Amino acid sequence: MKLLLPIRASFALTLLASNTGITSSFSPPSQTYPKPTALHASTAESNNDMISSANSSSPTSTSTSTSTSSSSSSTSSIEFPPPLTQTQRLARAAKFWSSALPIVLSYYSKNAQLRVQEAFTGVPLTPHEEQLIWNEQHRQGASKLADTITSLKGFYVKTAQIIASRRDLFPPEYTEALSSFTDNVDPLPVELVKAVIEKELLVKGEKFSDIFEEFDAVPLGAASVAQVHRAKLTPKWGGKEVAVKVQRPSIESKLMGDIANLKALAKTFREVDALPLDYYTVFCELEKQLGDEFDFIAEAVAMDRIRETLTKSPEGLRIESPVVLPRPIPGLVSKRVLVMDYLQGVPLSRAAEEMLKKGIDPSSPEAQLFGRKLLRSLTEVFGRCILESGFFHADPHPGNIFVLDDGRIGLIDFGQVKQIGGRARETLSKVMVALDERESDENPPDLEKIGDLALELGVELADGTPPVAPAAVAMWLFDGSVEQLPGGYDKGELSPNSPVKALKSFPQDLVLVGRSSILIKGLSNRLGIPWSLSREWAPIARRVLAENSGVEDRGSSIGAHKSEGKIRMRDVMTMLKQWGRGKASRAVTRLPSPIRTRVAAYALKLQQRREAREGRSKK
Repeated sequence: MKLLLPIRASFALTLLASNTGITSSFSPPSQTYPKPTALHASTAESNNDMISSANSSSPTSTSTSTSTSSSSSSTSSIEFPPPLTQTQRLARAAKFWSSALPIVLSYYSKNAQLRVQEAFTGVPLTPHEEQLIWNEQHRQGASKLADTITSLKGFYVKTAQIIASRRDLFPPEYTEALSSFTDNVDPLPVELVKAVIEKELLVKGEKFSDIFEEFDAVPLGAASVAQVHRAKLTPKWGGKEVAVKVQRPSIESKLMGDIANLKALAKTFREVDALPLDYYTVFCELEKQLGDEFDFIAEAVAMDRIRETLTKSPEGLRIESPVVLPRPIPGLVSKRVLVMDYLQGVPLSRAAEEMLKKGIDPSSPEAQLFGRKLLRSLTEVFGRCILESGFFHADPHPGNIFVLDDGRIGLIDFGQVKQIGGRARETLSKVMVALDERESDENPPDLEKIGDLALELGVELADGTPPVAPAAVAMWLFDGSVEQLPGGYDKGELSPNSPVKALKSFPQDLVLVGRSSILIKGLSNRLGIPWSLSREWAPIARRVLAENSGVEDRGSSIGAHKSEGKIRMRDVMTMLKQWGRGKASRAVTRLPSPIRTRVAAYALKLQQRREAREGRSKK
C-alpha cells in the first residue's frame, strides 16, 4: 500500500491539471468591449498576486514608465487575438496528453519495477531508500508537468497555482516546481494592454494621456486571466499612484473551455479509488466561480460587500478591517479593466524571501509573531464573511495575500466569490459550536451531534464507513489542533485511512468553504502552530445563532441593545482597543531592528501564554 501512495498522488495531480480538449460544448463569446461604467463607492482587487512588491518592482517599473502623450496613435492599429478554434483546442489537448500520460505511466512502471525487485531479491527496501527513489520520480514528473503548463497556459496555470499552494496534498517536488506560476505568466505587449484600456475606458474625444500621466510598460505581474500595471493618474483623476488590471483578450473562451473538459474528464473517473476526493464536484464549483472572474464590475461590487462586512461590527459600529482591501477609482471600472489603489508590499508567496533580504530570520520572534497575526487575521476575515453574511473570497492562495510594507496584511483578487445560503450558514455555525463545546475527541454523544450536523450540511459518505466518519471529516476540516481523529482516521489527506476517503460527495456550496479552511490549516502547519478554526470561529457562530434566534448572546450587544439603537460604553472601548492595537502594530514596524526584535519577543511570549491558557481551559 505504501508503494501505491505516490501513484495516487500523481494520478490525482495529473487529473487536476488535465484537459481532453474534445468534449467541450462551450461556445466562445464574441469579444465586445462596452464603454466604461462608473462605479461609485465600489471596490475590487487585482488578479492573483499581481499588485507586486514595491520594493522589488518599483525600481524597474519606474525606469520603464512611458509617456502617454502619443499612445492613442500607437494603439489604434493593434489587432486583438481571436478565440481558439476547434483545431487549436484539439492541438492543446494532444500536447497535454502526450506529456501527462507518460508521467502517470512512469509511476506505475516504477511501482512494478520495485515490486519485481523485492520479489526477486527477497529484501524489501528500507523507508529511506524508498523515499529517495520516489523523490527522484517526483522531481522528473514535476519538471515535465511544469514544462507542459508553461507551454499551454490557460486554465492549467490556475491548476498549477492550486497545486503549488497545497503542500499538504502534493509532494514538495511538485509544489516547488509549480510555485513560479503563483507570480507571473508571459505578459501581454504593452501596446495591446493600452488598446484594451482605450476601448474599455475612453469616451469619444478622450486620449489615453487624459487619464494616465504615467504608465509602466513592464507589468507588476501577469496571471492567467489578467495582468496589472503600475500607473499614475492625471490631476483630473486625482493624481494618485494606481494599479491597472487588464483582462487578456479572448481568454474567457479558452479558460471556460479548459474547465468544461476537466469537468467531463473528472466525471468519468468519479469512482476511481486512486483519487483522494471527488474532483467532479470541485470542478463544477470552480466552473461556476470562474465564470464570474471575467467581469470586473461584478468583482468591484463583490469587494464592496465584503468590505462592508469587515468594517462594521455586529453592533453596527465602524471598525478597522483585519486586512487591507484596495479601493477602485470611481469612473475607471469596466468589465475588462479595473483601476484601483496601489498596494505597497509583497505577496505571501515571496514573504520569506523578502524577510531574508531585510535581515529577518524566518524563525525569529518577529517572523513567528507575524505568522500568528496572519493566521488570526485570515481566520477572522473568513470566519466573519462565511458565517455572518455567507459571502466570501473564494480564491484564497498565497499569491492573493499580501504582506504590506507597514506590517499590515492585504487581500486581493475578488473575482471569485461565493454566496452560501442562510440554512447552510446556520448549520455551519452549529458545527463550529458543537466542535468547540465537545468534551473530548472520543465522546460518543459529541461525535454523534457533530456527525448529524455534518450530514445536515449535505455531506454523503461511501458505503461501509463507520458512524464516526462524519464527525472525523468535520474535525479534520475545521480543527487542526486535533492529535488523533476519532475512529482511528489519519490526518494526512492522501493516506488510505484519511477521512476524506470516506466521502462519497461533498456539497458544492461548501467546496470553497473547505478551500478557505484548508488554506488556513496549511499555513498553520507550515508555521508549526496548532490551530483550531472551530475554536476561533465559535464566538462568531454563537453571535450569528443568537441573532438568528433573536436572543442576546452573552457578552455581546446583539439583541435588545442593537434593536434599540443604543451604544454601550463597552462597545466604544472595544472599538478603541481594536484601533489602538492596529496603530501599535504599525508603530512597531518602524522601530530600529534590535528594539523591534525585543518587542516582538516579548509580545510573542504573551501570546504563547494566552494560547496555553486557552488550551488548558478547553481540556
